[in-house]
Order: sequence, then structure tokens, then C-alpha cells
Amino acid sequence: QVQLVESGGGLVQAGESLRLSCAASPSSASFNTMAWHRQAPGKDRVYVAAITTDDLTNIDDSVKGRFAISRDNAKNTMYLQIDSLKPEDSAVYYCGGLHNHHWVWGQGTQVTVSS
Repeated sequence: QVQLVESGGGLVQAGESLRLSCAASPSSASFNTMAWHRQAPGKDRVYVAAITTDDLTNIDDSVKGRFAISRDNAKNTMYLQIDSLKPEDSAVYYCGGLHNHHWVWGQGTQVTVSS
């Protein structure tokens, strides 16, 4: 059974950085494209970034320049580097992976940015 588990969230101050991790089991090679979404309180879940098995990346325009996505298949982990955090980045961040034509999602990790 494939599974994704996020970690690395927390309470930070505006301007700081965070690196979120997404641990994949049995391995990240189980997933084709992987992605990050986020959901702020009272809002819909929205796309943030994606990465393919060939390490091609896409970052949503709303966060381009501050967010970076990467994956380390040797560690079975995908990352989301977030720099210059803003209060509006506060949300639950979810990682997902495409497995056998279906998206699998983790339980999410909370990021809270104080001003």
C-alpha cells in the first residue's frame, strides 16, 4: 500500500523559511508526478507546485520566486522549500503523488506564519 506522510510544518514568523518534507512509502519511485497543495482556513485547497520523475518542476505563479520543489528518490522524499514566509502562506500543506493513474494524498502538515 502506498502512503505519503508530510512533516516540517510549524509556527514561524514572517520572513523566515521552512522546508516541508513528504516521505513516500514503499518508495517515491511508486509515484509519477508528485505535488504540493495547500488549504487555508475557510478556503478551497489550491495547487502550489509539482515535480515529475524527470525532475521537471512547476510552481504556481502566486508563489513563484519564494517556493521551490524537489525530490530525492534515494531518500524516498519530496520537499517544498518556502522562503520569505508571509502570513497568507498559513495553511495546511498536503503532498500528493500520482500512483497507477490515481492521486494519493497525505494527511497534511500545518504551517502558521505570524506577522
